[in-house]
Amino acid sequence: MKIFKFGGASVKDASGVKNLVSVLEKVGYKDTLVVVSAMGKSTNALEEIIEQYFQDKTKTPAALLPLKEYHLQIVNDLFQEQKAEVVNVVHELFEELHTFLKSNKSPVYSFVYDQVVSFGELLSTNIIHYFLLNQGLDSFWLDARNCIKTDYYYRAANLNWELTQSNIQSQIGTTSLVITQGFIGSDSNNFTTTLGREGSDYSAAIFGYALNAESVTIWKDVPGVLNGDPREFQNTQLLHQISYREAIELAFYGASVIHPKTLQPLKRKEIPLFVKSFENPLESGTTVSKGKTLDPHIPCYIVKKDQVLIRLSSIDFSFIVEENISYIFGLLHEYQMPVELIQNSAISFSVCVNNKYKRLEELILVLRSRFNVDVAEGVDLFTIRHFDTKASQFINQKGKQVLLEQRTSETAQFVISS
Repeated sequence: MKIFKFGGASVKDASGVKNLVSVLEKVGYKDTLVVVSAMGKSTNALEEIIEQYFQDKTKTPAALLPLKEYHLQIVNDLFQEQKAEVVNVVHELFEELHTFLKSNKSPVYSFVYDQVVSFGELLSTNIIHYFLLNQGLDSFWLDARNCIKTDYYYRAANLNWELTQSNIQSQIGTTSLVITQGFIGSDSNNFTTTLGREGSDYSAAIFGYALNAESVTIWKDVPGVLNGDPREFQNTQLLHQISYREAIELAFYGASVIHPKTLQPLKRKEIPLFVKSFENPLESGTTVSKGKTLDPHIPCYIVKKDQVLIRLSSIDFSFIVEENISYIFGLLHEYQMPVELIQNSAISFSVCVNNKYKRLEELILVLRSRFNVDVAEGVDLFTIRHFDTKASQFINQKGKQVLLEQRTSETAQFVISS
């Protein structure tokens, strides 16, 4: 079986959905499972609805209307006739979402987040499923939550691999074309969980691993994996081949094309990963597999924006020893702060983190009880893999203050003021 993953940008409107069908027809869809993200910016819109919900619940119904109209417009643009069933499904899903927001008693933001944002994927896959049927492509709609089982760590759930693999193998038979959701799973109580932003790639890898897929293909709006984000860096080049190890390194440092968790299960079974353009599906794109580390072997540029640099120092000039470091990492885990870079000396400890769960103030309050704390918010973390002198000069050309610098034999990282 082959696994295809289409992101939100590829299905942001009716023409995108039609192009998805065109891609399937061009490259073949026999024994294929298609993982789909929420349409366009639906996840962002649902995040705004969650913010509105916690601020003023009375305004939530009105906040849902633009998103509902957006999906119904796509349905109207796709179906000339025989659209009553899919229109009813869209209405039913929004009614289910409204009912949850009206009846929910949980004050836990992360729990509410997962129950709400998952509707983006449920909507997109239902619309695409019905359109495939309309176009004569016999597809089976699969609820990923019945397959992918996780713990209760909402917004970044950890997988129960054994149960997930068993579920996938038992629920996916000989159906030629399966449509399912990326990003979402469920816990043991059947509440929806999510695998982290951009987790749809991970979903594709999970299905690929469980089904011993011949390959996993991620369809993007770029020709493959480039050596830098073209929105941030000039004169980027296509990487034709990347080894699993190198791809994991690039993903760890924040390369946006591949989700960090995606590669581990694929590497374990040596399942090749292809990253291709949904605009030019017959072009070769990038292959991640056994083989050359990098082809061509050139510097790769990665940036993570809006990070937080926390600098800690001993109040009494005592050493930052193992006990202190263990305590610090315990707090970073407790307050859900993904660590991007660390550096320590005898009496100081610096860490660059991502405040995506909005718990920075809580963390800083606790840290100040034991350390002197200096915080720089809104900083950018630049990483250059396989750097050379010319590549390193790129940072100086930015004209910004370098707050922290760290180098190994292959990687240079810079925290700079934004």
